[in-house]
Amino acid sequence: MSVVVEVVERVTGELVEAFGRLLPQLSSGAKPLDEEALVRIVGCETNRVLVARGDGGRIVGTLTLVVFPVPSGVRARVEDVVVDAEARGQGVAGELSRYALGLAGEAGARSVDLTSRPERAAANRLYERLGFERRESTVYRFAISEAGAAG
Repeated sequence: MSVVVEVVERVTGELVEAFGRLLPQLSSGAKPLDEEALVRIVGCETNRVLVARGDGGRIVGTLTLVVFPVPSGVRARVEDVVVDAEARGQGVAGELSRYALGLAGEAGARSVDLTSRPERAAANRLYERLGFERRESTVYRFAISEAGAAG
């Protein structure tokens, strides 16, 4: 499969459809994204939403690169990488990742972080082949809920 990666500049019906198809493959708990939600995501100045188009031009994958300045320098994170089940194993995630790493470098990022669950063995092998190094770290998460929200 030939893959073309592009940065999303504007939200279209095609993009809404693609996220409707791809997001449930990433997370069964993710809420569907409507056009308004995608406009907020794509329009956020720290985000670069990438899509991969396969043969025929259909969107078969997506990745969000977040680049942000902090006191110690410019940082970047890869978030929400998802490839359509029928396109997996054909280099789509690799192309998306390489493109994102190039954008992060152009933005002056000192490093690019990502997280991946241990059971995603194929994805973890890909990240290591791309040069990501496993770090010994403890990730903390604070879940914001209606009951726990300040106000």
